[in-house]
Amino acid sequence: MNRENVVTTALALELVGVERHFLQGERQLTILSGADFALRPGETVALVAPSGTGKSTLLQLAGLLEQPDGGEVMIGGRACGLLSDDERTAIRRSEIGFVYQFHHLLPEFSALENIMMPQLIAGLPKAEAAERASQLLEYMRIGHRADHRPAELSGGEQQRVAIARAVANAPSVLLADEPTGNLDPETAGYVFEALEALVRQSGLSAVIATHNHELAAMLDRCVTLADGKVVDLPKPAL
Repeated sequence: MNRENVVTTALALELVGVERHFLQGERQLTILSGADFALRPGETVALVAPSGTGKSTLLQLAGLLEQPDGGEVMIGGRACGLLSDDERTAIRRSEIGFVYQFHHLLPEFSALENIMMPQLIAGLPKAEAAERASQLLEYMRIGHRADHRPAELSGGEQQRVAIARAVANAPSVLLADEPTGNLDPETAGYVFEALEALVRQSGLSAVIATHNHELAAMLDRCVTLADGKVVDLPKPAL
């Protein structure tokens, strides 16, 4: 085989031997111990694990919000462990989208403005940011709520705005921490379907932490955390 014709596609996200420890009094609490994880471009992975096992810690490390005590986090094939705070911030801004259980929308701004905000910070002209924000709201089926502030939106609507905001800058990786955990089952199902459809349509790679096995079954594969390591799980049946 001609090596010149071989194209290597970098993983969207990779954790290599990641360690994370916390001090609890005089005792060291180990959350991650030599954890390895690989996320391929366009792949969706459900992170299914009980509370307190380190799901949020893993997502924060993957999103460069925390630094590991050992090992390496790689985004698009780039090692991020020795990067400066400014370099890590630049990668988060352009390559990573976050969705949390609580939407964290800015209360003084409308739905449209909340989605425009990360685009404006990234330097996009206001007219282009508004157009993309409007398109995302329409895609999430809440275009008619564009001028409403968060307090005027239902929980499901607020979370759909948060999802749209997370993908506004067209990141390559989406990290979602219990994105439907604060919603009733019916609303959670609708929001998760909207999230999954958006991820598929945009070709994002995504890691979504969830307790809901029915929702996890919609994704490509499932993993859990055991003894500080990432372990594959059989996919739940739909």
